[in-house]
Amino acid sequence: MESLPCQGCRGLCCGPVPITTKELETIKQEIQCMPYNKRLELENQHRYFGTCIFYDLDKDICGVHRVRPSICRAFGHYNNLICFKKPEASTELNWTVTEDPVGILSVDFTWMDF
Repeated sequence: MESLPCQGCRGLCCGPVPITTKELETIKQEIQCMPYNKRLELENQHRYFGTCIFYDLDKDICGVHRVRPSICRAFGHYNNLICFKKPEASTELNWTVTEDPVGILSVDFTWMDF
């Protein structure tokens, strides 16, 4: 897949983020292994309403990129998840969920859950 120009977006397309049970567990494991200072740095950032709690505003990147949810992996590459900065990257048909989400990051799951 073609890469997207995510730098400079400040996480504006990083939400709402529905997650599955498996994604939630994987992210929990990632957070538990994260250095304490990095976790505090991420946790204490003030984000735009609805922006994913793991978006690192200071570095302008996903704080859990390696284990990011499937919707984040799909974003920008499907017709129903178009990147406004690079719409031509959307070459696939509409993305659909393969497993029902258990909640939304920043709404149903906050830092207190990790």
